[in-house]
Amino acid sequence: MTNLLGRRNFLKFMGGAGAMGAAALAGARLGTGGAAAVSGAQDPHLQQAGGETWQEMDQHHQEVVEIFLAQAGSDPNFFRPAMEPEMDGDVKVFNITCSEIDWETAPGMVFPAMAYNGMVPGPTVRVTEGDRVRFVVTNEMTQSTAIHFHGAIVPNDQDGVPYITQGVITPGSTFSYEFTAQNAGSHMYHSHHNAAEQVTRGLMGAFIIDPADTSREPVADAEYIIILNDTAVGFTLNGKSFPYTQPIIATRGQKIRVRYMNEGLMIHPMHLHGLPQLVFAKDGWHLPVPYMCDTLNVAPGERYDVLIDCTEVGVWAYHCHILTHAESRNGMFGMVTVLIVNE
Repeated sequence: MTNLLGRRNFLKFMGGAGAMGAAALAGARLGTGGAAAVSGAQDPHLQQAGGETWQEMDQHHQEVVEIFLAQAGSDPNFFRPAMEPEMDGDVKVFNITCSEIDWETAPGMVFPAMAYNGMVPGPTVRVTEGDRVRFVVTNEMTQSTAIHFHGAIVPNDQDGVPYITQGVITPGSTFSYEFTAQNAGSHMYHSHHNAAEQVTRGLMGAFIIDPADTSREPVADAEYIIILNDTAVGFTLNGKSFPYTQPIIATRGQKIRVRYMNEGLMIHPMHLHGLPQLVFAKDGWHLPVPYMCDTLNVAPGERYDVLIDCTEVGVWAYHCHILTHAESRNGMFGMVTVLIVNE
């Protein structure tokens, strides 16, 4: 079934054109096939646009869901546990290596990527407000780079913008950033050199600064980071495409915190079925008036923190609601996962 998915479903949909071509192809198929799809549901002998019956299309949709459920829990690093720092006195040191790799978003879907410590997105870096931190960045790529600490308040000479605040980190060289973590919240670290290519190819990661005073933080039983990306490695959540994303699993009565981070070039309205999301922070700052929603539009560069009260038992779809980022004639793909609430 995995080989069937890789070759017939994903490659057929992507058409070898990459993520941007896939979106255009999906839109074209949806636009030309809508009437046929409706008629096909009424007449089992009528072929769908693209030469498939409605039964075949239904089978494709079922197959990807079955694959997703079968591999749930198989990737324990999907939500990126925090990286352990080395200590240099009272300084927390994070060693980051930039390299060019092949990154598999799903079996058979391999893209030329750029990675921090061999993964897309990079490891989560988590510190506490007031910590002294040092990023030691080694560039093993064939082009220069730099790291910007998106959302974090840092000294100007640590802001990571080549030719404005620093020189580039050239291939084969190492550069160190050092600063005190000031403002708590959900931040990111990513390249700020040839960024449209380097970030969308994978040079991105979560940078969480926990508050020294946690009295304003909502109580949550579990926390998940979801990094949204598009274009160079396709439509992905934490570097993977459905059905090879991972579910969030909770028990009824639990509260979970989700941190959304958009590192792509497009907006992504994240929609959760069956349960509302309480939006309480934006770009690391607590909102004066939190609000409820079921669809939260996350623009490039934005971060949102939400709290989900898991009151309803079931398997709830959870996806970007730009449908060409999430579903095609061959089933769901890309920016899709589920929230499973057990009794």
